[in-house]
Amino acid sequence: MVESEEIVRSLKPDFQALRSIPGMRGVIVTSTSQDPRYDFVSRFFAPGVGIDEDPVTGSAHCSLAPFWSERLGKSAMTAFQASKRGGIVRVRVESDRAVLGGKATSVLRGELAA
Repeated sequence: MVESEEIVRSLKPDFQALRSIPGMRGVIVTSTSQDPRYDFVSRFFAPGVGIDEDPVTGSAHCSLAPFWSERLGKSAMTAFQASKRGGIVRVRVESDRAVLGGKATSVLRGELAA
């Protein structure tokens, strides 16, 4: 967590340095939002797995939901991932689960065979 949304939005990570950290899947940077439409903002960087910056990351919000729920005293929140593309994620904490919602685009359909 950083002090302001401005810091989150202005980050210019050294992706080569992040790539060199052994075993690191990714880094989440977050802060409260200055925009009243959102409770918090974030960005997710994962150059070690081939994604310099993920535009909107469900798995990151599964961690962010309980983190912000505890700090804000809310079980339902609206988040904004401040990547270049950006995206809104609705998050809700239910017991030990994070429930996510928002717009999505299917890019692949498949079937797993036993």
